[in-house]
Amino acid sequence: MAQTLKIASWNINSVRARIDLVTRFLQEEAPDILCLQETKVTDDIFPGGVFRQMGYNHHILHGQPMHHGVAIISKVPMREDDRLDWQANKEARHVGVRLDNGVRLENVYVPAGGEVPDREQNPKFGQKLDFLGRMIDWAEKLDVPTILTGDFNIAPLESDVWNHKQLVDVVSHTPVECELLGRLQAAHDWVDIGRKFYPAPERLYTWWSYRAKDWLASDRGRRLDHIWVSPQLADKAVSHRVAENCRSWARPSDHAPLITEFVF
Repeated sequence: MAQTLKIASWNINSVRARIDLVTRFLQEEAPDILCLQETKVTDDIFPGGVFRQMGYNHHILHGQPMHHGVAIISKVPMREDDRLDWQANKEARHVGVRLDNGVRLENVYVPAGGEVPDREQNPKFGQKLDFLGRMIDWAEKLDVPTILTGDFNIAPLESDVWNHKQLVDVVSHTPVECELLGRLQAAHDWVDIGRKFYPAPERLYTWWSYRAKDWLASDRGRRLDHIWVSPQLADKAVSHRVAENCRSWARPSDHAPLITEFVF
C-alpha cells in the first residue's frame, strides 16, 4: 500500500521566538515531518510539549545556546539519528534519521559564510567552503535512498536570485560557492526537487532580507533553501511549493518553508 508523506523544511530563525508561527504552519499545512534550521535553543528547553499536543510525538534534536541548531519533528517514527560535524567545530548544523520505509532524511544548516567572499580575509567563508567539501566526501559514499533538505545558504542558478549581475560577487551566489554546490550535487546525482517542479528560469525564491521595507513589492529574493533527493526517489515526489505567505506573517522568519509531498 502506498504511503504518502508530506515533508516540510523551514529556517525558523528561533523556534521559541516564533513558536506561534510554527504552530500556525502545522495547523494550516499539516506536514507529517518538519525539519527546522536555526532553532537557536538547547535540547533541554526545546518546546517539545507544544508539538506533542499537536500529534508530533517524535523529535530528533541537535541544539546549542543562542545560535544555529537543527531539529526534526514528526508524526511518523524515526530512528538511527546522526549528527555529523561538517563544520569541524561541533556547531549544531546537521541531524539525520532513517524512516521506517528505509529512506534517510538529512536536515542541514550550511554556514552563511560572512560578508566577504575570500577565505583569507574572512575565515567564515573558508569554513563554509570546507563544510561543503566534507558534505561532498559524505555524498560520494552514500548507498541508501536519501532526502537532503535545509538551508544551504547558496542560490546556485542565475534564476535563483532577483538579479544575477548585482549578486554575483555577494556571498551565497559567488562562482566558487555555486561550483562547490554543483560538485555536491554531482557527488550523488542529487535531483533538485525545487527545479524539478519549477524549471529554470521560473521564479523560485525562499528568502527575502529583513532590510526591505516591503519584501513582497521589491521581491529581491534568493533561493537559499533546498530539497534534494537520491535519483531513485525523484519520481516519488509528487508536489512541491514554497509557502511564501508565511513571510508575511507577524514577526516572520526571513525564510519561507518548503513543502514537498512524496508517495512511496
